[in-house]
Amino acid sequence: MIEGERAQGVSELDFSMYPPKELQLEWLKSYLEVFKECSGCEPMVTDLEVLKLYVQVNKFALASHFSWGLWAVLQARYSTIDFDFLRYASERFKQYFKMKDEILALQLPS
Repeated sequence: MIEGERAQGVSELDFSMYPPKELQLEWLKSYLEVFKECSGCEPMVTDLEVLKLYVQVNKFALASHFSWGLWAVLQARYSTIDFDFLRYASERFKQYFKMKDEILALQLPS
């Protein structure tokens, strides 16, 4: 890499682009319908199935923020790539703590 040149990649995180609940539910329903159809099952999907997947997906999204934050902290120490890993870690951890209470309060429906 040429001195002073910045690594290509994520320059600005925009969490406002994360889809709202309504769009997530629509997408998850379509996903489950196609999954069932490709598995040879009847592509009928219940609201309960969609809600269960919604809770699981969002809990893993929360874990992803924390995981990428930790990864970035390690990269800041050991990587030779010219990238502001600490700023990236800070943004991921901010999003994690912003969403934490709401997402952890989600319960799998029975």
